[in-house]
Amino acid sequence: MPRLTLPGTLWFAADLHLAQATPATNEAFIGFLEAAAEEADALLLPGDIFDFWIGDDTVAIAPPWLAAVLEAMRATASQIPLWIGRGNRDFLMGETLAGQLGAQLLPDAVLLETDYRTVLLSHGDEYCTDDQAYQQFRAMVRDPQWQAQFLAMPIPERLKMAQQARSDSMQANQQKSQEIMDVNAQAIDAAFRDTGVSLMIHGHTHRPARHVLQVDGRACERWVLPDWSCDEQPWRGGWFALDLDGLTAYDLEEADNEATEHRS
Repeated sequence: MPRLTLPGTLWFAADLHLAQATPATNEAFIGFLEAAAEEADALLLPGDIFDFWIGDDTVAIAPPWLAAVLEAMRATASQIPLWIGRGNRDFLMGETLAGQLGAQLLPDAVLLETDYRTVLLSHGDEYCTDDQAYQQFRAMVRDPQWQAQFLAMPIPERLKMAQQARSDSMQANQQKSQEIMDVNAQAIDAAFRDTGVSLMIHGHTHRPARHVLQVDGRACERWVLPDWSCDEQPWRGGWFALDLDGLTAYDLEEADNEATEHRS
């Protein structure tokens, strides 16, 4: 598994689902980027930054909302290392986009060597193995041949397909239980066992929490990043900060940005 050595204070956020229809969330994210540039030593965004992404070539014709977000990401990347990861919505983000932003592209799963301890970081959808229909879809759209064929289509056709896929996904999810769409306990245990780490960070499930578990007699922690939504009440969203003392969860609703009491 790829490894990255990242010292200092690291910030993590995922599942922002930025889109034209989420102006308040977009604005909150831009403010978050500005804060990260001032307070963090690196920012990692492991997936679903955007509600969908149909190819890096669309940057050249980005609508105003997207151009503003990309410019803010570019500004942050000019001040601190910015790492962007691919989720189940924006899996077509590539090296071209990362290069244009001055960012780095995260592997699908990566071991972070931090000042605190080694951390397993991923988007998290690979652990939702009970949702077999989704895993089949994931395997298809991650296939390089499928991606090449999709990216060869005209942009309007890609956009139409992405919107239809999003609609189909929302309808399908209404028929699925929350348990099926959550991570599989055996898959989580296997990830801890295979990597030997005791700390995992992921997003995807929209179930922010700190889980403490035992794997082969080892105490392990699984931290789930929150999804963001500032265009409806109540607001939700937040991020994690990792430093020499451990992980701290922050909530967007806390105007004074005080940490929650949960700390590893």
